[in-house]
Amino acid sequence: MDKENLIETLIDLAIEEDISSGDISTDAIVPVKSRAAALMTAKADGVISGLGIIKRVYERFEENFEWHPFVSDGQRVVKGDRILEIKASYRTLLYGERLSLNILQRMSGIATATAEYMAELAGTKTVILDTRKTAPGMRILDKMAVRDGGGHNHRIGLFDMVMLKDNHIKIAGGIPQAVAAVRKNLPLSVKLEVETTCLDEVRQALEAGADIIMFDNMDNAAMAEAVKMVAGRAKTEASGNMSIQRLKEVAATGVDFISVGALTHSVKALDISMNIEME
Repeated sequence: MDKENLIETLIDLAIEEDISSGDISTDAIVPVKSRAAALMTAKADGVISGLGIIKRVYERFEENFEWHPFVSDGQRVVKGDRILEIKASYRTLLYGERLSLNILQRMSGIATATAEYMAELAGTKTVILDTRKTAPGMRILDKMAVRDGGGHNHRIGLFDMVMLKDNHIKIAGGIPQAVAAVRKNLPLSVKLEVETTCLDEVRQALEAGADIIMFDNMDNAAMAEAVKMVAGRAKTEASGNMSIQRLKEVAATGVDFISVGALTHSVKALDISMNIEME
């Protein structure tokens, strides 16, 4: 997977979706040579993510614009903080306004939520992971935002890590058979994870040589027992309805990771304003 090509393609599609043959309102009213300054401001507390991406959006419309960020990706802001100033043609600022805000607000919302989850785990060894429950076509940005919030990325897609879930295990005839089938042609650099739902399945995954064992919708007592059973011979991951209220008690079981789909599938955008003034 070429990350840079994915981002460029995403921006291409977003511009085609929003502007297509042209911004008929702006082009009819705004003189070509008019210059302006746009100021983005935080309207709520949060963690910023996406500045590097929206800069690439404006580069599509103009080569010689001025870019003055007041914060960096991954940095926390409070309501009223200045985030970014852009000086460019008035048309450029209007062309990129909605697209840049959509990206910055979504990514910052994900980063903010991730930071909140990570704060709950302070003092533990447990790390927050994202999932593949992302907006179609925007996964690379969603996962960048998770990292800006202090979390870690699970697999990017189906191609970079093995995840044997219930349907794989069912058709293979069991956990040992599923692991053996994959191991035949699996490079050593590719990690293999097995989803389990009970202690017997954890034992099977461990004996089969899984690198990571997921505890799917298991209660805390069962997960604590499973961690003892694994005893560091594989990494462990808790998954399934992982709300922020459960994090501390789940981390107390000793799991290495907690995966949270809500970081990206239930995004609350960070409120950010963009005001444009003529120079």
